[in-house]
Amino acid sequence: MNIRPRRNRKSAAIRAMVEETQLGAQHLIYPLFLKDGNNIKEEVSSLPGNYRWSIDQLLPEFEKWMKLGIMTFDLFPAVDEHLKDQIGSYSYADENFYLHIIRTLKEKFPEAVLMSDVALDPYSSDGHDGLVIDGKIVNDPTLDILGKMAVAQAQAGIDIIGPSDMMDGRVGFIRDELDAAGFQDVSIMSYTAKYASAFYGPFRDALNSAPKSGDKKTYQMNPANKREALIEAELDIAEGADFIMVKPALCYLDIIHLLKENFATPITAYNVSGECAMVYAAAKNGWLDYDRAVMEMLLSIRRAGADGILTYFAPDAAKIIANS
Repeated sequence: MNIRPRRNRKSAAIRAMVEETQLGAQHLIYPLFLKDGNNIKEEVSSLPGNYRWSIDQLLPEFEKWMKLGIMTFDLFPAVDEHLKDQIGSYSYADENFYLHIIRTLKEKFPEAVLMSDVALDPYSSDGHDGLVIDGKIVNDPTLDILGKMAVAQAQAGIDIIGPSDMMDGRVGFIRDELDAAGFQDVSIMSYTAKYASAFYGPFRDALNSAPKSGDKKTYQMNPANKREALIEAELDIAEGADFIMVKPALCYLDIIHLLKENFATPITAYNVSGECAMVYAAAKNGWLDYDRAVMEMLLSIRRAGADGILTYFAPDAAKIIANS
Protein backbone atom coordinates (compact mmCIF):
# COMPACT_ATOMS: atom_id res chain seq x y z
CA MET A 1 0.00 0.00 0.00
CA ASN A 2 1.56 3.28 -1.14
CA ILE A 3 -1.17 5.43 0.40
CA ARG A 4 -1.58 5.05 4.15
CA PRO A 5 -3.67 7.81 5.78
CA ARG A 6 -2.61 6.56 9.21
CA ARG A 7 0.87 8.02 8.64
CA ASN A 8 -0.65 11.47 9.22
CA ARG A 9 -2.08 10.30 12.55
CA LYS A 10 0.98 8.64 14.04
CA SER A 11 1.92 11.38 16.53
CA ALA A 12 0.27 14.25 18.37
CA ALA A 13 2.48 16.77 16.57
CA ILE A 14 1.54 15.49 13.11
CA ARG A 15 -2.15 15.29 14.02
CA ALA A 16 -2.02 18.90 15.20
CA MET A 17 -0.22 20.02 12.05
CA VAL A 18 -2.87 18.61 9.70
CA GLU A 19 -5.86 19.46 11.88
CA GLU A 20 -8.51 21.06 9.67
CA THR A 21 -10.79 22.72 12.24
CA GLN A 22 -9.82 24.83 15.25
CA LEU A 23 -11.97 25.74 18.20
CA GLY A 24 -10.91 28.55 20.51
CA ALA A 25 -12.51 30.62 23.25
CA GLN A 26 -12.91 33.42 20.69
CA HIS A 27 -15.52 31.31 18.90
CA LEU A 28 -17.70 30.92 22.01
CA ILE A 29 -20.72 33.09 22.83
CA TYR A 30 -22.21 32.64 26.28
CA PRO A 31 -26.01 33.00 26.68
CA LEU A 32 -27.01 34.45 30.06
CA PHE A 33 -30.36 34.73 31.83
CA LEU A 34 -30.95 38.02 33.64
CA LYS A 35 -33.39 38.84 36.42
CA ASP A 36 -34.39 42.01 38.23
CA GLY A 37 -33.40 42.41 41.86
CA ASN A 38 -30.40 41.77 44.09
CA ASN A 39 -28.57 38.73 45.44
CA ILE A 40 -30.23 36.46 42.87
CA LYS A 41 -28.51 33.36 41.54
CA GLU A 42 -31.24 30.86 40.71
CA GLU A 43 -30.18 27.63 39.03
CA VAL A 44 -32.33 26.54 36.09
CA SER A 45 -33.40 23.05 37.17
CA SER A 46 -33.57 21.73 33.61
CA LEU A 47 -30.21 23.26 32.67
CA PRO A 48 -27.79 22.49 35.55
CA GLY A 49 -24.97 24.94 36.10
CA ASN A 50 -26.86 27.79 34.45
CA TYR A 51 -28.57 30.52 36.44
CA ARG A 52 -30.85 33.51 36.44
CA TRP A 53 -28.60 36.35 37.57
CA SER A 54 -29.21 39.70 39.19
CA ILE A 55 -26.62 42.28 38.20
CA ASP A 56 -24.78 42.28 41.55
CA GLN A 57 -24.19 38.51 41.33
CA LEU A 58 -23.37 38.64 37.64
CA LEU A 59 -20.58 41.23 37.67
CA PRO A 60 -17.86 39.21 39.44
CA GLU A 61 -18.63 36.13 37.33
CA PHE A 62 -18.55 38.18 34.16
CA GLU A 63 -14.98 39.21 34.86
CA LYS A 64 -13.97 35.56 35.43
CA TRP A 65 -15.48 34.47 32.12
CA MET A 66 -13.66 37.21 30.26
CA LYS A 67 -10.36 36.08 31.80
CA LEU A 68 -11.08 32.67 30.24
CA GLY A 69 -11.17 34.38 26.84
CA ILE A 70 -14.95 34.57 26.44
CA MET A 71 -15.61 38.06 25.09
CA THR A 72 -19.11 37.77 23.64
CA PHE A 73 -22.32 37.32 25.65
CA ASP A 74 -25.96 36.99 24.61
CA LEU A 75 -28.37 38.40 27.21
CA PHE A 76 -31.91 37.16 27.84
CA PRO A 77 -34.39 38.71 30.32
CA ALA A 78 -36.55 36.71 32.74
CA VAL A 79 -39.48 39.10 33.15
CA ASP A 80 -42.03 38.89 35.96
CA GLU A 81 -45.57 38.09 34.83
CA HIS A 82 -47.07 41.30 36.16
CA LEU A 83 -44.89 43.30 33.74
CA LYS A 84 -46.15 41.46 30.66
CA ASP A 85 -48.92 42.66 28.39
CA GLN A 86 -50.25 41.91 24.92
CA ILE A 87 -47.94 44.37 23.15
CA GLY A 88 -44.81 43.77 25.22
CA SER A 89 -44.59 47.43 26.18
CA TYR A 90 -42.10 46.76 28.99
CA SER A 91 -39.55 45.71 26.34
CA TYR A 92 -38.77 49.33 25.50
CA ALA A 93 -39.80 51.02 28.77
CA ASP A 94 -37.27 53.29 30.46
CA GLU A 95 -37.52 51.28 33.68
CA ASN A 96 -36.80 47.94 31.98
CA PHE A 97 -34.19 46.17 34.18
CA TYR A 98 -32.76 44.44 31.09
CA LEU A 99 -31.78 47.79 29.59
CA HIS A 100 -30.23 48.89 32.88
CA ILE A 101 -28.14 45.70 33.05
CA ILE A 102 -26.92 46.28 29.49
CA ARG A 103 -25.82 49.80 30.46
CA THR A 104 -24.06 48.57 33.58
CA LEU A 105 -22.20 45.77 31.80
CA LYS A 106 -21.13 48.07 28.99
CA GLU A 107 -19.84 50.65 31.47
CA LYS A 108 -17.93 48.06 33.51
CA PHE A 109 -16.67 45.98 30.58
CA PRO A 110 -16.53 48.19 27.46
CA GLU A 111 -14.35 45.63 25.65
CA ALA A 112 -16.99 42.90 25.95
CA VAL A 113 -19.37 42.28 23.04
CA LEU A 114 -23.00 42.25 24.17
CA MET A 115 -25.73 40.64 22.10
CA SER A 116 -29.43 41.13 22.73
CA ASP A 117 -32.68 39.28 22.19
CA VAL A 118 -35.39 41.01 20.15
CA ALA A 119 -38.75 39.23 20.27
CA LEU A 120 -42.00 39.67 22.15
CA ASP A 121 -42.09 36.34 23.98
CA PRO A 122 -40.21 37.40 27.15
CA TYR A 123 -42.54 40.40 27.51
CA SER A 124 -45.81 39.15 26.03
CA SER A 125 -48.73 37.94 28.09
CA ASP A 126 -49.44 35.57 25.19
CA GLY A 127 -45.93 34.08 25.18
CA HIS A 128 -45.48 34.42 21.44
CA ASP A 129 -42.65 36.10 19.53
CA GLY A 130 -45.12 38.28 17.66
CA LEU A 131 -48.27 40.24 18.42
CA VAL A 132 -51.37 38.05 18.82
CA ILE A 133 -54.64 39.44 17.47
CA ASP A 134 -57.78 37.27 17.43
CA GLY A 135 -55.67 34.18 17.99
CA LYS A 136 -53.34 34.90 15.04
CA ILE A 137 -49.67 35.93 15.25
CA VAL A 138 -49.65 38.98 13.01
CA ASN A 139 -46.53 39.96 11.15
CA ASP A 140 -46.43 43.61 10.12
CA PRO A 141 -47.90 45.15 13.30
CA THR A 142 -45.22 43.27 15.24
CA LEU A 143 -42.40 45.04 13.38
CA ASP A 144 -43.10 48.41 14.97
CA ILE A 145 -42.72 46.91 18.46
CA LEU A 146 -39.52 45.12 17.48
CA GLY A 147 -38.13 48.37 16.11
CA LYS A 148 -38.80 50.20 19.38
CA MET A 149 -37.21 47.35 21.31
CA ALA A 150 -34.08 47.37 19.12
CA VAL A 151 -33.59 51.14 19.39
CA ALA A 152 -34.01 51.02 23.18
CA GLN A 153 -31.34 48.31 23.37
CA ALA A 154 -29.00 50.29 21.13
CA GLN A 155 -29.47 53.35 23.35
CA ALA A 156 -28.51 51.17 26.32
CA GLY A 157 -25.23 50.21 24.63
CA ILE A 158 -25.83 46.85 22.99
CA ASP A 159 -23.32 45.90 20.30
CA ILE A 160 -25.31 43.35 18.32
CA ILE A 161 -29.09 43.21 18.00
CA GLY A 162 -30.50 39.67 17.86
CA PRO A 163 -33.98 39.46 16.31
CA SER A 164 -35.16 35.95 17.24
CA ASP A 165 -38.82 36.41 16.34
CA MET A 166 -38.82 35.09 12.74
CA MET A 167 -41.25 37.74 11.50
CA ASP A 168 -40.91 38.46 7.78
CA GLY A 169 -39.10 41.71 6.99
CA ARG A 170 -37.96 42.43 10.52
CA VAL A 171 -34.24 42.72 9.69
CA GLY A 172 -34.81 45.49 7.18
CA PHE A 173 -37.28 47.26 9.45
CA ILE A 174 -34.91 47.15 12.43
CA ARG A 175 -31.97 48.27 10.27
CA ASP A 176 -33.94 51.31 9.11
CA GLU A 177 -35.01 52.15 12.67
CA LEU A 178 -31.47 51.85 14.02
CA ASP A 179 -30.03 53.96 11.23
CA ALA A 180 -32.69 56.63 11.64
CA ALA A 181 -31.86 56.82 15.35
CA GLY A 182 -28.14 57.23 14.63
CA PHE A 183 -27.04 53.67 15.43
CA GLN A 184 -25.48 52.77 12.09
CA ASP A 185 -22.66 50.89 13.84
CA VAL A 186 -24.92 48.57 15.82
CA SER A 187 -24.87 45.14 14.16
CA ILE A 188 -27.71 42.71 13.53
CA MET A 189 -27.35 38.98 14.14
CA SER A 190 -30.48 37.57 12.57
CA TYR A 191 -31.98 34.29 13.72
CA THR A 192 -32.22 33.29 10.08
CA ALA A 193 -33.00 29.57 10.15
CA LYS A 194 -34.75 29.15 13.48
CA TYR A 195 -36.61 25.87 13.54
CA ALA A 196 -39.74 24.89 15.46
CA SER A 197 -37.69 22.54 17.60
CA ALA A 198 -38.31 20.23 20.55
CA PHE A 199 -34.98 21.30 22.05
CA TYR A 200 -36.00 24.70 23.51
CA GLY A 201 -37.61 23.38 26.71
CA PRO A 202 -35.00 24.36 29.33
CA PHE A 203 -34.67 27.85 27.81
CA ARG A 204 -38.41 28.40 28.17
CA ASP A 205 -38.18 27.16 31.74
CA ALA A 206 -35.45 29.71 32.43
CA LEU A 207 -37.49 32.63 31.12
CA ASN A 208 -41.03 31.30 31.71
CA SER A 209 -41.70 32.27 28.10
CA ALA A 210 -43.63 29.32 26.68
CA PRO A 211 -46.70 30.18 24.58
CA LYS A 212 -49.90 30.39 26.60
CA SER A 213 -51.75 28.75 23.71
CA GLY A 214 -50.92 27.21 20.35
CA ASP A 215 -47.39 26.77 19.05
CA LYS A 216 -44.80 28.64 17.00
CA LYS A 217 -45.05 26.67 13.78
CA THR A 218 -46.53 29.55 11.74
CA TYR A 219 -43.32 31.56 12.10
CA GLN A 220 -40.51 29.19 13.07
CA MET A 221 -39.26 26.86 10.34
CA ASN A 222 -40.38 23.32 9.66
CA PRO A 223 -37.59 20.88 10.71
CA ALA A 224 -38.22 18.96 7.46
CA ASN A 225 -37.16 21.92 5.30
CA LYS A 226 -33.68 22.66 4.02
CA ARG A 227 -33.96 24.80 0.87
CA GLU A 228 -36.20 27.23 2.74
CA ALA A 229 -33.16 28.24 4.80
CA LEU A 230 -31.56 29.59 1.61
CA ILE A 231 -34.58 31.85 1.05
CA GLU A 232 -34.46 33.14 4.64
CA ALA A 233 -30.72 33.78 4.46
CA GLU A 234 -30.89 35.59 1.14
CA LEU A 235 -33.64 37.86 2.45
CA ASP A 236 -31.90 38.62 5.76
CA ILE A 237 -28.61 39.47 4.07
CA ALA A 238 -30.35 41.70 1.53
CA GLU A 239 -32.13 43.48 4.39
CA GLY A 240 -28.86 44.21 6.20
CA ALA A 241 -28.00 41.30 8.50
CA ASP A 242 -24.35 41.30 9.59
CA PHE A 243 -24.55 37.71 10.88
CA ILE A 244 -26.96 34.90 10.07
CA MET A 245 -27.81 32.23 12.63
CA VAL A 246 -28.92 28.62 12.57
CA LYS A 247 -30.88 27.42 15.61
CA PRO A 248 -30.66 24.72 16.92
CA ALA A 249 -27.15 23.69 15.91
CA LEU A 250 -26.67 19.98 16.51
CA CYS A 251 -29.67 18.64 14.57
CA TYR A 252 -29.08 21.21 11.82
CA LEU A 253 -25.39 20.83 10.99
CA ASP A 254 -26.39 20.34 7.36
CA ILE A 255 -28.12 23.74 7.39
CA ILE A 256 -25.03 25.44 8.82
CA HIS A 257 -22.94 23.84 6.09
CA LEU A 258 -25.47 24.76 3.39
CA LEU A 259 -25.44 28.43 4.36
CA LYS A 260 -21.63 28.46 4.67
CA GLU A 261 -21.32 27.11 1.14
CA ASN A 262 -23.71 29.68 -0.32
CA PHE A 263 -23.07 32.94 1.55
CA ALA A 264 -20.04 34.94 2.65
CA THR A 265 -21.85 36.50 5.64
CA PRO A 266 -20.53 35.22 9.01
CA ILE A 267 -22.60 32.42 10.50
CA THR A 268 -23.43 31.79 14.13
CA ALA A 269 -25.10 28.66 15.47
CA TYR A 270 -27.05 28.23 18.70
CA ASN A 271 -26.17 25.07 20.64
CA VAL A 272 -29.53 25.29 22.37
CA SER A 273 -30.59 24.42 25.90
CA GLY A 274 -32.04 21.00 25.13
CA GLU A 275 -28.88 19.93 23.31
CA CYS A 276 -26.76 20.94 26.30
CA ALA A 277 -29.18 19.43 28.83
CA MET A 278 -28.82 16.01 27.18
CA VAL A 279 -25.06 16.07 27.77
CA TYR A 280 -25.43 17.29 31.36
CA ALA A 281 -27.84 14.45 32.13
CA ALA A 282 -25.84 11.74 30.37
CA ALA A 283 -22.58 12.81 32.01
CA LYS A 284 -24.22 12.93 35.45
CA ASN A 285 -25.30 9.32 34.96
CA GLY A 286 -21.83 8.28 33.85
CA TRP A 287 -22.96 7.51 30.29
CA LEU A 288 -20.65 10.08 28.65
CA ASP A 289 -17.29 11.67 29.34
CA TYR A 290 -18.44 15.27 29.79
CA ASP A 291 -15.30 17.07 28.59
CA ARG A 292 -14.88 14.91 25.50
CA ALA A 293 -18.57 15.07 24.58
CA VAL A 294 -18.68 18.87 24.94
CA MET A 295 -15.62 19.44 22.79
CA GLU A 296 -16.71 16.95 20.13
CA MET A 297 -20.12 18.59 19.92
CA LEU A 298 -18.72 22.11 19.64
CA LEU A 299 -16.05 21.02 17.15
CA SER A 300 -18.75 19.49 14.94
CA ILE A 301 -20.58 22.82 14.87
CA ARG A 302 -17.37 24.63 13.91
CA ARG A 303 -16.57 21.99 11.29
CA ALA A 304 -20.00 22.46 9.74
CA GLY A 305 -19.16 26.13 9.19
CA ALA A 306 -20.13 28.19 12.23
CA ASP A 307 -17.92 31.22 12.90
CA GLY A 308 -19.40 31.67 16.37
CA ILE A 309 -21.23 29.25 18.67
CA LEU A 310 -23.78 30.26 21.28
CA THR A 311 -23.49 27.59 23.95
CA TYR A 312 -24.14 27.06 27.65
CA PHE A 313 -20.93 25.04 27.67
CA ALA A 314 -18.88 28.21 27.03
CA PRO A 315 -17.10 28.52 30.44
CA ASP A 316 -16.39 24.79 30.67
CA ALA A 317 -15.20 24.65 27.06
CA ALA A 318 -12.94 27.68 27.57
CA LYS A 319 -11.34 25.97 30.58
CA ILE A 320 -10.82 22.77 28.62
CA ILE A 321 -9.22 24.71 25.78
CA ALA A 322 -6.96 26.63 28.17
CA ASN A 323 -5.75 23.39 29.76
CA SER A 324 -5.26 21.43 26.56
